Amino acid sequence: MLGSLIQEAHGAYLARGGWWTEIPPEFRMLFALANFIFNLIVISGFLYMAGRLVVGGKRATYTDAFVITLLGTFFESACFFFIPWRILALLLSVVIWLALIKNFYETGWLGAIAVAVLAVIVFLIISLILAVVFQITEIVLERWLISPLLSTLWR
Repeated sequence: MLGSLIQEAHGAYLARGGWWTEIPPEFRMLFALANFIFNLIVISGFLYMAGRLVVGGKRATYTDAFVITLLGTFFESACFFFIPWRILALLLSVVIWLALIKNFYETGWLGAIAVAVLAVIVFLIISLILAVVFQITEIVLERWLISPLLSTLWR
């Protein structure tokens, strides 16, 4: 029941155009550019950490991770833009990402898969830690800063 309710709500949201329609048209290009730069920096960091752990420091440099991310993002966008079948575009973009990792980190296919999987695991762990930290921060601020401040203002 809850799953169908979530699907209905999500379907209604997508029917309205999704989150992209929430951005004013004059800011969409700026948002896309900022999103691209943010993703470039973040994904490069995760690829660099995973590459250092899997293939070692001499073969995995931050410059390589940056170039992998730049080319991977470009080719992934091209795949999803030009290929009408989403599953085929996804599979092709995964192969391209793995080929880029294989080429720049000078490793085999299994090494490239290991780097990619480890990068995703590191991303998930750091995201979970940040979510917990931000939730704790919100609770602390709400309980000990905002609530006492508001209660003194309303007296």
